Amino acid sequence: MQDVAASFCPNRTGSKSPHTRKGFGSVLGIGLFALILASTSASRAWADTETISVKIVSSLPRTGSSNTQSTSIVNGIKLAIDDHSRLTSTPKIVVEYEDWDDASPERGAWDPALEAANADRAVKDPKVVAYIGPYNSGAAKISLPKTNAAGLLQVSPSVTWPGLTKPNVGEANEPMVYRPSGKRNFFRVVPADDIQGKVGAEWAHSMGVKSVYVLHDRELYGKGIADIFRQSAERLGMTVLEFEGIDPKASNYRSLATKIRQRKADLVYFGGTTQTNAGQIAKDLRSSGVDAKFMVPDGCFEDAFIRAAGAHNLDDNTFITFGGVSAELLEGRGKHFYERYLEVYGTKPASFAVYGYEAALVALEAIRRAGSADRQAIIDAALTLKNFDGALGHWSFDENGDTTLTAMSGNIVKNGAFAFERMLDDGSPS
Repeated sequence: MQDVAASFCPNRTGSKSPHTRKGFGSVLGIGLFALILASTSASRAWADTETISVKIVSSLPRTGSSNTQSTSIVNGIKLAIDDHSRLTSTPKIVVEYEDWDDASPERGAWDPALEAANADRAVKDPKVVAYIGPYNSGAAKISLPKTNAAGLLQVSPSVTWPGLTKPNVGEANEPMVYRPSGKRNFFRVVPADDIQGKVGAEWAHSMGVKSVYVLHDRELYGKGIADIFRQSAERLGMTVLEFEGIDPKASNYRSLATKIRQRKADLVYFGGTTQTNAGQIAKDLRSSGVDAKFMVPDGCFEDAFIRAAGAHNLDDNTFITFGGVSAELLEGRGKHFYERYLEVYGTKPASFAVYGYEAALVALEAIRRAGSADRQAIIDAALTLKNFDGALGHWSFDENGDTTLTAMSGNIVKNGAFAFERMLDDGSPS
């Protein structure tokens, strides 16, 4: 477990400080947050001298191939903290931010022991009032009961397993098994997989797919979204040839690819991530002569997937679903976020960066509304978040702690890069 930043400092990235770089400038930046704060009424009037000192931590996989994605999320968190500290005066919130790693070199991905240690460390530190993360749904099953028992706000920018929040969707004891206190403390700003798996199947159906071979990585996120895709495909009349778990650490899948070629599937769906070998599956499908379409969920919506598979194995025949749209397609305050990110960090944000930004805004707004560093008061304030005007648009938390936004996009790989293809849901609050 590594403390990447002992406290928030924009210059840690090596980029110029947001204070000295051209970007929003005072006009766009102040306009953005004036509108955000105007749309979320505070529960009291603030004195100009009030100051709240808090610590926010994030727990994300900073080791391994997820690093590019998690760095972008952390950059989004830092932008939100910096914007809030510069542009919000009442009350003044002084934030100490720490960036924690829940991945180990041995696994090259999130590690259950490290996620548990991070959650324990956060709840034992009385200064910590918000836990942003984790990145993976399986990791959330570990940290959630710990933060819930301690009454600590937890906001994830990326976990999507429905059972973490929604009853009658996952396992029989979900989501209450994650709420030992009997109260809610967990929120997420990204749509869940019960939406993504369904629209993925609908997209396949719209392309004329008649038969699908469904693979999954046997993990919570991957198997879960694959199962939702399978159920949705069957309801739409598609033939599911197989529903098969793979060994995510295998060196190759050539024998599996041969079997898929013999079954003549129109589409192969893989429920999994870059880290559970999506790239190798794509390689072996193409090298074995499988010309079926290949579809993956947002766990593969990162450049590392293209590098792992080889662009020539993906171009024009690979389809990726994502909860939202690519950052360059965001509008309103989302467009302002995108432009500011480019100016501060000198690169385009990865797909989940805006969700890191939004998760941090949620935590900061809850602290502002609570008017104190009291953990339960901050959770109670988050529960009131309705018609929030953030980088993702206007949205609310529903009774489960899920965002009311359902925007989903379909993307393809073209010329070695991701390209937006179409919206799969209109994104209107449901």
